[in-house]
Amino acid sequence: MIVPMKKVFFAVQEKDQKDALKKLRKTGVMHLEITSIPSEGLTRAIEHKARAEDAMGIIRYFKPPKKKKSEHKKPAKERRHLDPAAPVPERPDLLKLMISLDNEHKELKARRLEYARAYDRVLPWGEFDPNEIRDLRSHGAELYLYSFFPEDFEKIPENIRYIKFDEDKATVRFATVGEKIPGTHHFRLPEKRLSEFKKDLDEVTDKLEKHQEKIKSFASRWPILKREMLLVNNRINLEEALANYTNVEGKLPEYNISYLKGYIPTEDVAKVKTAAVENNWALAIDDPAEDDAVPTKLKNPRAIKLLDPLLDFLDLTPGYREVDISLWFLLFFTIFFGMIFGDAGYGLLLFGATMFGIFKTAKKGVPAILKLLCLLSISNIAWGAINCAWFGIPIERLPSFLQDISLSYFNPAKNAYGQAGVDQNLKLLCFTLAAVHITIAQLHVLIKDIKRKSLKVFSDIASIGMLWGMYNVVLFLVASSDFRPFTIWPFTIHIIAAGVIINFFLKYYDGNIGKSIQEGLKNIFSVILGVSDAFSDIMSYIRLWAVGMAGAAISTMVTEMAGPMLGSFLIFLGIILLLFGHGLNIILTVLSVLVHGVRLNILEFSGRANLTWAGIRYKPFVETVKNI
Repeated sequence: MIVPMKKVFFAVQEKDQKDALKKLRKTGVMHLEITSIPSEGLTRAIEHKARAEDAMGIIRYFKPPKKKKSEHKKPAKERRHLDPAAPVPERPDLLKLMISLDNEHKELKARRLEYARAYDRVLPWGEFDPNEIRDLRSHGAELYLYSFFPEDFEKIPENIRYIKFDEDKATVRFATVGEKIPGTHHFRLPEKRLSEFKKDLDEVTDKLEKHQEKIKSFASRWPILKREMLLVNNRINLEEALANYTNVEGKLPEYNISYLKGYIPTEDVAKVKTAAVENNWALAIDDPAEDDAVPTKLKNPRAIKLLDPLLDFLDLTPGYREVDISLWFLLFFTIFFGMIFGDAGYGLLLFGATMFGIFKTAKKGVPAILKLLCLLSISNIAWGAINCAWFGIPIERLPSFLQDISLSYFNPAKNAYGQAGVDQNLKLLCFTLAAVHITIAQLHVLIKDIKRKSLKVFSDIASIGMLWGMYNVVLFLVASSDFRPFTIWPFTIHIIAAGVIINFFLKYYDGNIGKSIQEGLKNIFSVILGVSDAFSDIMSYIRLWAVGMAGAAISTMVTEMAGPMLGSFLIFLGIILLLFGHGLNIILTVLSVLVHGVRLNILEFSGRANLTWAGIRYKPFVETVKNI
């Protein structure tokens, strides 16, 4: 359910701006309308945050020492209160030291790389003093080092005198005496001996290791940096609000009044009113206008909140004036998950992993994502059980009790038509789910138009009729006559034709029938194409069958390939194949769920429900940290 909101204007004198915001933040219910307005205080806070993030990034991968159980919780009287309104203490000693250490670490890594490259370049030539060669050159004895492929070495002109040092299958190393080889580049002499490069490389490597240990020693400072990050986020939160105060036009100069605009849930209006009376604030509360960017706050039962992790991951929020489809999203996504995953064995693995996570987090509070995964795994087990799908094992090799709990509609071993019958039943199920799912979406629009007392209600009813008419057409085209629940052609043609005519007159109705007909004429092709839209929407749900069958085929193939190995000396190879094959299939299936299972809800269903998911998430102006 989308919580009703009120628009609020919060006005104070400029001298009281910061103090008023601190008190308003304690109510924790007002969503401020914030725009990107730069300010000196905000700039400093963001720069401070960047320095703190850099410092945290340096020790992020070093685990702080664990505390004893007795140290985890301090007595209440020993806890320090972090005042989020107080200036955030700059820690130049810690932040500058951490950044300095990081810069030194990067410099040492660069030097080590430089020395390693120089050492590797000289290594094939072995130990020699390059200064001796330079001395010979200065006295007229030209000596140049070369490294050639054997076939190129054979092509050296006969007049070139050389001394060969080393030769293997890939390279010949030699030195020419007196002149260079035309058209080639000789080996550039190093600055020093190979042993000296090795010494430099060992020294810088030793320094780098010691420096890394020094950085590790700062891992214990992680809680301090984390605390500072929480405080600086609070400061940014406050500075953003300060920067968005707007001066009241026509104000008296001696008062300097400014205001902030925001939104609060209707159920929390009393809290803000009480704070306004206690602090002598000016407050104006009104209903949001049609063009206001009102944030959306969802308030659903605990069971429906299981969907929140998925919506958070996808960053989906319905608009304030749109419909909340959380219940239907959760219900059908659970069904789609089971159909796409399809294998009860995979479901048992997911259920086991989820229960382990729930057990480990039970004392601290089970994350919502684990509860959602538990529900989805049960759906997967149920669907796999009625299909008799267990890790791709052939049905005839499964225990009889697993075969008995499957349904003949979806078990080819029980179905009178075999796999062909199962495929037909699965297609029929997909199309029926499509018709029901989309009908529910259009019923939301119908109910909204009923509340508005609009003639557009008849267009909504006509669209639902067209949908079911096209459902019958799809069954006629895809399903054989033995599997069609009904085929009433005259009724189907009449209901589709009536739907097109009614939509022509009322699809664009907005209080004026004449304008609605005029818009219908302008968009006549769109009205006619509404028939094909219904067809394509229903056909889109065939992906549930297709993707599920693809996953089942991969599972069966992996099991059949690994099966013979498990009974021979290749048993370990068979186990590796099973783990890799089924593991890869599970990963691909998860991606399929995110692509197809989510798509059917946020495109086909949401499109029919006039839901754009373009809402602004309700984020109250609140203290982000209180006690640590």
